Amino acid sequence: MRIGFDGKRAFHNATGLGNYSRDLLKILATHFSDNEYFVYNTKPKKIDRLSSFKNIIEKLPESNFWKKFSSIWRQGPIVKQLKKDNLDLYHGLSGEIPRGIEKTGIPTVVTIHDLIFVRYPKLYSFFDRKIHFNKFKYAAEKADKVIAISEQTKNDIVDFLKIDASKIEVIYQGCHSVFKEPVSDDFKIRVKEKFNLPENFILNVGTIEERKNLLSILKAIKSLNTDVVVVGRKTEYYQKIESYLKENNLRNRVHFLEGVALKELASIYQMADIFVYPSIFEGFGIPIIEALYSKTPVITTKGGVFPEAGGPNSCYVNPNDSQEFSKAIEEILKDKSLHNEMAEKGHTFVQKFNDDVIANNVMKLYRSIIDERS
Repeated sequence: MRIGFDGKRAFHNATGLGNYSRDLLKILATHFSDNEYFVYNTKPKKIDRLSSFKNIIEKLPESNFWKKFSSIWRQGPIVKQLKKDNLDLYHGLSGEIPRGIEKTGIPTVVTIHDLIFVRYPKLYSFFDRKIHFNKFKYAAEKADKVIAISEQTKNDIVDFLKIDASKIEVIYQGCHSVFKEPVSDDFKIRVKEKFNLPENFILNVGTIEERKNLLSILKAIKSLNTDVVVVGRKTEYYQKIESYLKENNLRNRVHFLEGVALKELASIYQMADIFVYPSIFEGFGIPIIEALYSKTPVITTKGGVFPEAGGPNSCYVNPNDSQEFSKAIEEILKDKSLHNEMAEKGHTFVQKFNDDVIANNVMKLYRSIIDERS
């Protein structure tokens, strides 16, 4: 088969949506290597993690005009190039498909990760909300099938976009293979020295923004004897964090890391005592999966998508109740047998997100759409 993909995130986004795009392309190219995977990019790539796969072909705008206006090209005019490339199917990886593609006869799939801009409108500008809603609504209505990355997201698509549930397939996402392999003690020592990590720490990974709720972690550890390592990009919300650290004399117990390579991050996960993730809302929560593969116990948010990602042996708390959160951290730190049980059972649970399972589910969906069209 010749399958096309939106490559904007795969080649230009280093985190969430980019990781989903790259990981899916890698596992499809590995498990179904006879296919050709055309990845449509608007401009020369910033991130090059797919070039080792000969069956993944990067495609740029063919004309100089559309190279100049590539952001417009990917929204609609790209369909001429898709048709010329004789695709069997096109997959929009981040809530979008080109306008007019339904007229080409090319079957389409779109992945929708979340509808946070509808649930939490105050986090987005008025115009961004309108643009996102129109793109997602169009894609969900026109695509042959919608992939939701969780049951939570499926429910939101039904409720907010008014899409029939029968059109939506839940296919979970996994994580990069680097998190699934034990890191050597020597490498851990080098990482510890490079980032000046404390002997014992709890870990949080994710953009430092209001929705991720880092402030709750700081409140929870205020009375505990543990450090926190935070890996993520800073936003304006970081000013709140900095103020709280100064006011409560916590600055020397919270360590902020940026520019961490994937293998270094895998090492940090494996060194952490607990992974804490008190996010208010997520479409899925890949860092939870990364922690479980690392055999690190997880404390995360009650309800929503989090039990789907964390499984029955993670710990779930009210993320805004600092006492409940603090008690959970303290219990796992003190009770070694509980810690080990959570680590082992969590690792068993997370095998459902293995690459072969995801690749087979996605390819089965592709083939069912093509068969239905033929």
